[in-house]
Amino acid sequence: MFKNIISKRAVITPLLMLSAMWLGYFLQTQGFFQSCFGAIIPLLPEGLLGIITSPLLHGNMDHIISNSIPIAVLLFLLYQFYPLVANKVFIIGWLATGLLVWLLPPIDILTGDYMYTCTIGASGVVYVLAFFLFFSGVFKWNTKLLTISMLVVLYYGSLVWGMFPEELFSNLQEPSRISWQAHLSGAVVGSIIAFAFKNVGERKKKYIWEFPNYYSEKDDKLWQEYKENHPEDFLELPYKKRDDIWDHLDELRKR
Repeated sequence: MFKNIISKRAVITPLLMLSAMWLGYFLQTQGFFQSCFGAIIPLLPEGLLGIITSPLLHGNMDHIISNSIPIAVLLFLLYQFYPLVANKVFIIGWLATGLLVWLLPPIDILTGDYMYTCTIGASGVVYVLAFFLFFSGVFKWNTKLLTISMLVVLYYGSLVWGMFPEELFSNLQEPSRISWQAHLSGAVVGSIIAFAFKNVGERKKKYIWEFPNYYSEKDDKLWQEYKENHPEDFLELPYKKRDDIWDHLDELRKR
């Protein structure tokens, strides 16, 4: 029974992604992927490789741990509740977010100076998944999927602040190392994918009472049989006789 409830892909895919992320981090600690190799470097040809590899690379232990938990949870929700489009959402979201980050000019939001940046980490993919899961439930307006949307908002609603430069909220001694461009790109891509796939898979369920002209001969026959077999249910209910104003005429004259 448990196997029928939990999809195998909803368990295996997050585990594979986490394994790839931690393998990438292990290779970094062994001297591979040094000096921005494998990172997204905006507008430079050598940074194109990062579109594929950057989500598997992380700056330190805290960085990879902070991305591992939401990646596992959100990928599970994606493959459990959106099995028909899960692969497309994951792959398109991964590549489209990386490409958008590469296309965005790395300009300091406060000074306007051009910066040479190297972007690594799976946070862009996290934003794709979170925004897809939220907006897909809203677009489909399905009770079950809306519940998933609310769960995403409850646990990851604070992600919205990551789409803005950290310098807007804090007086930093040095430029922030958090890529708000990757977060914003992931949010935009996830929202667009949710809209593109809004008519695929499970949608809002319509119940019989939502169709005013609905008629079923079978249902009608069952209804007639019930009325014949349970006539007591259709007896006229007792009611209070309506007062006649003329019966109270003398009482009114005394006032």
